[in-house]
Amino acid sequence: GKTLDWTFQSAQGNSGTVAQIARKFVGSQPAAILAISTPAAQAAVAATKQIPVVYGAVTDPVAAQLVKTMGPSGTNVTGVSDRLEPGKQVKLIRKIVPSVKAVGMIYNPAEANSKVAVNEMKAALSKAGIELVEAAAPRSVDVGQAARRLVGKVDLIYTGTDNNVVAAYEAVAKVGNDAKIPLVAADTGSIRRGALAVLSVDYRDLGKQAGKQIVRILKGEKPGGMASETSENLVLILNLEAARKQGVELSAQLQSEASEILGR
Repeated sequence: GKTLDWTFQSAQGNSGTVAQIARKFVGSQPAAILAISTPAAQAAVAATKQIPVVYGAVTDPVAAQLVKTMGPSGTNVTGVSDRLEPGKQVKLIRKIVPSVKAVGMIYNPAEANSKVAVNEMKAALSKAGIELVEAAAPRSVDVGQAARRLVGKVDLIYTGTDNNVVAAYEAVAKVGNDAKIPLVAADTGSIRRGALAVLSVDYRDLGKQAGKQIVRILKGEKPGGMASETSENLVLILNLEAARKQGVELSAQLQSEASEILGR
């Protein structure tokens, strides 16, 4: 309105572009910068130690070296993490494929978010007696090939919020449909692009949470005195059409637990 101007720019998944955008924003001296995703947050934090930076949709801000702890940082950084409890994902996987023995996971080894997610899922799956088969995709163009490497080795493919995988999710969906491998994701957008199930934070709510942090900063609060936050508001979305393509029948019990069902 009359008292607030905001500028939005997308790096389209390009690491060089995200650094340029961060430097440009710092040069314009805004009251605060909201950085969505780990690469964007890392670029913003590297570009300024004075302007408040609020991160959003970062799985592990400590591993990404944005903050030292989830408590007040004492710096110019705070934010909202989309970290998910891996045990809940394993329970969902078991409901979809009760006999599951091996789960595949595609990720970019260079993305801090993704390495943390893979390690946590490996530990949770191992505890349940399930093997995790990793497939590296350093670039978005590598995602389809990484998915194909999992064919014949896994009973289900699980994808987190890895930026490369999300950008090329249609390539994962094609492999899942062709090879009849169920696809479960942690990114809500993937449900309309081929996943049969998503258990995730509500990213609209996550954005509102980050927005409330920015309002506190605009009213004079220091970001370094504000603890990082997480969201407990999880949503389960099912895609019955994708399930049919991937050769899976989702139980009535699971459907009754869903917040939203597509492809009826």
